[in-house]
Amino acid sequence: MNRQDALTLLKEYTKNEALLKHMYAVEAAMRAYAKKYNENEEKWSVVGLLHDFDYEMFPTAPDHPMKGSEILKEKGYPEDVRHAILGHATYSGVPRDTQMAKVLYACDELCGFITACSLVRPNKIADLQVSSVKKKLKDKSFAANVNREDIIKGCEELGVPMDEHIQFVIDAMKSVSGELGL
Repeated sequence: MNRQDALTLLKEYTKNEALLKHMYAVEAAMRAYAKKYNENEEKWSVVGLLHDFDYEMFPTAPDHPMKGSEILKEKGYPEDVRHAILGHATYSGVPRDTQMAKVLYACDELCGFITACSLVRPNKIADLQVSSVKKKLKDKSFAANVNREDIIKGCEELGVPMDEHIQFVIDAMKSVSGELGL
């Protein structure tokens, strides 16, 4: 299991550029958290890359991420990777009982929201502040498809204060801003 193989699989199933960029953002956040927690950066990176790889083909619950998990199993991906990916969908019933699963859940919606916040700014993510993200979180009409409850619950499950988590994810996404178009 490595990034190149995961990227090949991702691009086999996903053609939508915005969805690809979302997975690159989550990958960056996962890699940064793996480094912070002294975990396997490659494995966590792959989890971020592949968490929504099946979404374009199977966009409705409960197909996503269950169908993807089946594909990953057939391809030989380890149980802990599939478990974390299944856990990011609250309706899956799979508990987020590992640090990797908690981080994925905490980063998924937030990455999408930070992307939305960045896209409406002149300097994109370069000077995005936590206060701006929090202000936009209060505006329910902004990026209305982002589940704010998942962002809050993700911080709680991770045990990280919201401001700290938002800043950490912004910084992680800045590291790949060119790839994200931000």
